[in-house]
Amino acid sequence: MGQRFAVTIEDSGERVACAEQDSVLRAMEALGRKGIPVGCRGGGCGVCKVRVTGGAYHTRKMSRACVSEAEEADGVVLACKLFPDSDLSLKVVGKMAKSVCAGRRD
Repeated sequence: MGQRFAVTIEDSGERVACAEQDSVLRAMEALGRKGIPVGCRGGGCGVCKVRVTGGAYHTRKMSRACVSEAEEADGVVLACKLFPDSDLSLKVVGKMAKSVCAGRRD
């Protein structure tokens, strides 16, 4: 078993633990919220698009139809292909944003 990192979802204020070998999407699914859209889990549909605002990470192959090189350089990646190398902060963008923000507890 590998190291675990904290992933903070800035939109909702929630934190979730994510093992270094697990994708951030998998960790987000563990929150148990049914409103977080999950698509193909293979980097091809773009449903799980997020912007990493802090921390170190690596990604696996994502469809350029979903995430351009410019977006990726700006920290926009697919959560299903995002793996933490340190604690991360992220914002949800695209199709996920509405459901995550709707669950915000102020």
